[in-house]
Amino acid sequence: MNKRANFHLHLISDSTGETLIAAARAVSSQYNSTQAIEHIHPMVRNQRHLETVIREIENHPGIVLYTIANQEISEILETSCKELGVPVVSVLEPIFQTFQSYLGKPTKRVVGAQHALDSEYFQRIDALNFTMLHDDGVIPEDIEEADIVLIGISRTSKTPTSIYLANRGVKTANIPLVPGVDLPSQVFSAKKPLIVTLIASTDRIQQVRQNRLLELNAGNYSSGYADRASIAEELAAARRLCNKHGWPSIDVSRKSIEETAAAVLALRAKHLAARNEAIDGTAAQEMPDN
Repeated sequence: MNKRANFHLHLISDSTGETLIAAARAVSSQYNSTQAIEHIHPMVRNQRHLETVIREIENHPGIVLYTIANQEISEILETSCKELGVPVVSVLEPIFQTFQSYLGKPTKRVVGAQHALDSEYFQRIDALNFTMLHDDGVIPEDIEEADIVLIGISRTSKTPTSIYLANRGVKTANIPLVPGVDLPSQVFSAKKPLIVTLIASTDRIQQVRQNRLLELNAGNYSSGYADRASIAEELAAARRLCNKHGWPSIDVSRKSIEETAAAVLALRAKHLAARNEAIDGTAAQEMPDN
């Protein structure tokens, strides 16, 4: 079997290419012994642009994945790739066919339909604005407006997780747990948001903090910021706080930002279901008997 240390991967889309990139990386990550050299070609919507892409494929042959709604453009790409002898796959076509078969109606194939400026889009923008304004414990006064509040000691990925959640339309505030500093009182009185504690192993936090000190050129930093015993105590205090108030926790030691966010969203779904059930129960109790 011919094993390649690296290979060229052409990702061609008539939109931003986000869906295609995510799918391609999900697969290529399974091959640890090879490295994909990505050639990303977004917004390919006419034959002239496609011709430029095809020349790039000819110069760097490899796997070609594409998401192009226009059938004429996609057919030209398919034909050209076959002539060049390179594998080509329409990533969305099997999904289109399945939807069409099940729903009994053809796919509209609207370019960039998932990026429509609809209410969901503006909800994400609103969530991003809120999240950026409530990063690192800023403006705790209106924390009741948050959907999620992430708390945790330094270097538990609170900010990147918050931003990822905001991109999903979830208003997220994050507040650091700092030794000797109390959390804002608004956290304890909040009724609407789900409060989640992010924790990690002592080794993981120490490694990340040591790297952070090196980045800052602060290798001789004298505090216990990267001290193992101090970190262990910070984590123990975070767990005690979490247990005292019944807040769920997520260990982020071996999780990517995406995985942590998915775990938070799963907790939020349960939180919303429980809250709605409580509201329905209260409403039923208050209804007068006929």
